[in-house]
Amino acid sequence: QVQLVESGGGLVQAGGSLRLSCAASGSILSVKTMGWYRQAPGEQHELVASITSDGNTFYADSVKGRFTISRDNAKNTVYLRMNSLKPEDTADYYCNARVVTIESSFSGMDYWGKGTLVTVSS
Repeated sequence: QVQLVESGGGLVQAGGSLRLSCAASGSILSVKTMGWYRQAPGEQHELVASITSDGNTFYADSVKGRFTISRDNAKNTVYLRMNSLKPEDTADYYCNARVVTIESSFSGMDYWGKGTLVTVSS
């Protein structure tokens, strides 16, 4: 069993910054792609950023130049540094990781955190 725990959400003024963290724990053989999704009220889930085990990154157009995703493989942790925050960034942010365990396929299985709320005031 694998657990993902997010932290770092909160209330911030427009133009401010936050750093989200997500740590994976459990019976982990390896962690492949990790990423951050978000969902605002009435909106669909949106992929914000992702990073592969090789360090290849993806960013949604709406956050390019403002957000930076990184990971610490020794800690099985992924981070999302969010700068120049806008009110439209307000959402529940969810961590996702594809994890290989003894009971998964070689390609791994997706796990999700419970989410952390980011609120950006104007």
